[in-house]
Amino acid sequence: MQTQSYGAEARGSAAQSEVIISNGKIGFPAVRKCDILIAMSQTAVEKHSKDLKEDGLLLIDSTNVKEIPKIKANVHKIPATEVSEKDFGKKIYANMIMLGALTKITEILSRDAIERAIKDTISEKTISANVQAFKKGAKFKL
Repeated sequence: MQTQSYGAEARGSAAQSEVIISNGKIGFPAVRKCDILIAMSQTAVEKHSKDLKEDGLLLIDSTNVKEIPKIKANVHKIPATEVSEKDFGKKIYANMIMLGALTKITEILSRDAIERAIKDTISEKTISANVQAFKKGAKFKL
């Protein structure tokens, strides 16, 4: 199950997306305490780190997050925006880099499954760059 909320502007403003993955019934459609938090900005980590379970996984975009709150978490720093700009010429692929890193860390889904999902949902003209960015994130030494 997935929910999302965006700020007034679609890109560049505050955005939050929650995903619940379960083999059983999902009894409540919102995340109370998350197992994994991906923060792409300083504002996001400050606002949402309180929602992360103790010893949860905190994946931050170290390009944009300079101060990590003092919380008990398994923290991974990925310079996703920096790599996206350097390797792809645009910031927009930072999310796919983070998805690749998340897939490597958690192995919650196979890389093949994620690549198929990217190919099934992304516009034809950007599939290649998105898949390359995903693969780049999956290669980070964590």
